[in-house]
Amino acid sequence: MLDQLLDLSPGGMDTLLLLPVLIALEAVLSADNAIALAAIAQGLEGGAMQRRALNFGLVVAFALRVVLILTATWVVQFWQFELLGAAYLLWLVFQYFTSNDDKEHHHGPRFASLWQAIPVIAVTDLAFSLDSVTTAIAISQETWLVLTGGAIGVITLRFMAGLFIRWLDEFVHLEDAGYVTVALVGLRLLARVINSEFVPPEWLMVAMIALLFAWGFSKRVEPKENQSDELLAAGLGDEVDLERSQQKKKLKKFLRNRAMDLHFVSQSIPEN
Repeated sequence: MLDQLLDLSPGGMDTLLLLPVLIALEAVLSADNAIALAAIAQGLEGGAMQRRALNFGLVVAFALRVVLILTATWVVQFWQFELLGAAYLLWLVFQYFTSNDDKEHHHGPRFASLWQAIPVIAVTDLAFSLDSVTTAIAISQETWLVLTGGAIGVITLRFMAGLFIRWLDEFVHLEDAGYVTVALVGLRLLARVINSEFVPPEWLMVAMIALLFAWGFSKRVEPKENQSDELLAAGLGDEVDLERSQQKKKLKKFLRNRAMDLHFVSQSIPEN
């Protein structure tokens, strides 16, 4: 996305005026990356752990972006980097769609600890960044502007990924749509390695991703059948158990009082 901006402003547009446009585009065009990172973070149990994984993972991701930007003129000389990025993204997609886990639950990568999720989030963001960062550096020598775009992108990703974590629990097809988007990015990187003429135009990629998101948000998660009845029954069951417990306590108290009365009466009767 940054490469398009730089290409449209060859000396005619003030660089500072470019930043607001850059921020707006990052917010819109980072959605595919954000949903991928949110889906990965869901491999941890609990919202707090997922948010921490995103926070730490994106800090590491920003550091990797800086390294990529500073070494981009060297990285672009080796097609192997893009091949590795494509292979990694396609491996994530393969792992997701071949999982044997229950379809009603997350069946992407699962993590036993926070520190297992952080590298996956960081490397996934780096793979998404390979295309745009290397192209941007090839077009412009404004390294500070590319670094600014990277920082804006990471901040935007954090907020958008947080939203997607919540939406993934609310929409049936959203996680599938996110991983299909990851597949598109991986295939685009692979096409660049094979032959740059095979790379689809940006407008086609944006249109396909927009259609995937429309499908992802097309159906909300519905409550299970009889779920409300089950909850009601469970609630009534708790009330019945509580009532029985109270009745037992009252019965024990009554019997204890009767026993005390009988003992008092027996003590009051004079012996012959």
